Amino acid sequence: MDNDKQQLKGFNNFSKFLIIYILIAFFMFYMYQYYSGQQSVEISYSQFKELVGKNKVKSCAISEKYIKGIYIDKDGKKKRFITVVVNDPNLVKDLETHGVDFSGKVTNTWLTNLIFGWILPFGFLFFIWWLMTKKMRGTSGGLFGFGKGRFKVYLNEKPDVKFSDVAGADEAKQEIQEIVEYLRDPQKYQRLGGRAPKGVLLVGVPGVGKTLFAKATAGEAGVPFISISGSEFIEMFVGVGASRVRDLFNEAKKLSPCIVFIDEIDAIGKSRALNSLTSNDEREQTLNQLLAEMDGFDSSKGVIIMAATNRPEVLDPALLRPGRFDRQIIVDKPDVRGREAIFKVHIKKIKISPDVDIKKLAQMTPGLVGADIANIVNEAALLAARENKDAVYMEHFEEAIERQIAGLKKKNKVISEDEKKRVAYHESGHAICAYLLPGADPVHKISIIPRGLSALGYTQQLPVDDKYLLTKEEMLDKVITLLGGRAAEEIVFGSISTGAQNDLTRATDIVRALVTQFGMDEKVGLVVIEERSGGKFLTSEGIVTQENKVSEKTKELVDEEVSKMMGECYAKAKAMLISRRDKLEKLASELLKKEVINEEELKDIMEDENED
Repeated sequence: MDNDKQQLKGFNNFSKFLIIYILIAFFMFYMYQYYSGQQSVEISYSQFKELVGKNKVKSCAISEKYIKGIYIDKDGKKKRFITVVVNDPNLVKDLETHGVDFSGKVTNTWLTNLIFGWILPFGFLFFIWWLMTKKMRGTSGGLFGFGKGRFKVYLNEKPDVKFSDVAGADEAKQEIQEIVEYLRDPQKYQRLGGRAPKGVLLVGVPGVGKTLFAKATAGEAGVPFISISGSEFIEMFVGVGASRVRDLFNEAKKLSPCIVFIDEIDAIGKSRALNSLTSNDEREQTLNQLLAEMDGFDSSKGVIIMAATNRPEVLDPALLRPGRFDRQIIVDKPDVRGREAIFKVHIKKIKISPDVDIKKLAQMTPGLVGADIANIVNEAALLAARENKDAVYMEHFEEAIERQIAGLKKKNKVISEDEKKRVAYHESGHAICAYLLPGADPVHKISIIPRGLSALGYTQQLPVDDKYLLTKEEMLDKVITLLGGRAAEEIVFGSISTGAQNDLTRATDIVRALVTQFGMDEKVGLVVIEERSGGKFLTSEGIVTQENKVSEKTKELVDEEVSKMMGECYAKAKAMLISRRDKLEKLASELLKKEVINEEELKDIMEDENED
């Protein structure tokens, strides 16, 4: 669908330029005809003789068929005229008598008519078309070179990225190291009869560093690097994509040993059986050419094909079979140690204060990838520069992380005192439940400063370690924490508001997954009722689920159990807050005063309970 939109956009641009240039061409052709005398007034020969007799004709040119000249009209203005030639022996005498400046003129031959009437106008239109198509093609070659590949070749200046610049994915780095060794010393593997993989497919969510890995591989191996995006193969002209694939592989053979990198290969590599009703012939021709080139490609020449995608589930199976993309390397999101290593790489480029705790920064950014961390470091540097600081401090990094997670701070957003008070109690409810429940992540910060589009406040929780498995108790503790905000509003104000909408959505998703996907409900049993419809490798939060074939009775039971669990968790949240009403009041009061409370201040408020 994205490619179809791109082609439609290209067609719209083509149509726009075509209309503009045609209008310009016709205007200039009209001006040429006008100034070449085709706009003369046609008069009869008798009218011409009458004008000569009245001394109105100033000059004329006599040819075999026409007389053209200039006369003075009744308003005293000069105008051009044209009339036919008549066999008049007295014409020259009359012109001399009345002082008309006249001359003879040879009639245009068929050659001059051909040149000025046809070749020049249509040549001009052809020149305009050539300029237009050149603009549409960009720098893809000459007049008939729009089938040339538009790839970038790093030849003399090879990518200066090394594996030391890539952090947070040690397993993927180890996998790619073998490719580097082969490019450095191919005889080492060929001696034993082995061969390097023809293709390496890098799979990972956006921002994990797939392109960076490819550049680092070329940089470490010290070989040329040819880079192209998958979308650049597809054009509105049929056959251009296949031509560019051939051109790419021909160039790679000339530069071997080298690395060919195709970014976003899903643009041309979508499965041909995915949806036959909306198939794209141009994309399929391009894919078929790519498959054919990879089949006939000899990896012993020292050319490695690398590609990247974040949608491996849509790729054609023929691309993924052995002999084409032999090796598929998954570049995962970094864990806490990986994020710490990524921070260290990016922090080298800026001046930081001694108070910056890189380990804590890694703990504050769960789920973020390398691109996010690079942006956080840059934002922190910009914040420090805005305040004219001599270095980047920890507070700048914390603010940059909050911007990345929750959005831009909006202190100028006008909120009534009643709403601000409700937000303070709401966030206090979240914080107290999270503090007391063992399965909830520790609270790092509570804020009632509006951020982003709709967040009037938020409670930031930081996991101690990255978790890959969750128990039923831990999942329910998360639900209780999410419902703590709504429970606090009901306890204090006796009413509820729309502020818990996002909390309810997240809590419902957790409980529904617990019942339908993880088999953790006693009544529903050990069955999977709903499955994620995500890709083979990648998953993301909020992804649409596919429901298996189950009876209506089972669906009703699922709804009952989900509603029952939500109700029980809400009752537990209310009970916890009612028994600690004094702490709820104190925490909300401090929030209204300071607007932001950190984990130490929360601990001080909650420790009073332990002393009683």
